[in-house]
Amino acid sequence: MPWFALYTKPRFEKKVTERLEKMGIPVYCPMVTQLKQWSDRKKKVTVPVLPSYVFVQLDHQFRDTVFAVDGIVRYVYWLGQPAIIRDEEIQNLKDFLKNKIVTSFTVSSIQVGQNYTITSGPLQGIKGVVSRVDKNYLEIILEELGFKIQLHNTDFD
Repeated sequence: MPWFALYTKPRFEKKVTERLEKMGIPVYCPMVTQLKQWSDRKKKVTVPVLPSYVFVQLDHQFRDTVFAVDGIVRYVYWLGQPAIIRDEEIQNLKDFLKNKIVTSFTVSSIQVGQNYTITSGPLQGIKGVVSRVDKNYLEIILEELGFKIQLHNTDFD
């Protein structure tokens, strides 16, 4: 069975995923845990990697069944057809999220706008542009992949 990408209402990814699972439909919503800070506390929250996107595995004839779930806007289309995502791509995304990107850098030598090549992990060798520098991490825009990532420095405590 092929995987399809669904576009959801903003912040409905978890609800849509839970409701589709209850219907018995194989669904995948890639999530990561982030440390968020408010004025009075810090809290770990789980957020989607791809906001407003959920992946479902269905036969073509059952594609319309997902619209029984509130929060689904539409299928994502490519060249006039619902986009089909290969099993390998879903598995690569799962594998990527299992592995932490470990890299070492010295904050004083890296500046915003500088080119940076990832030195280890599953994205080793991919080049990007530094968009933010903090004392413990870098944000890098990976133009060839079309997204931004954070690299945390394991040398710091």
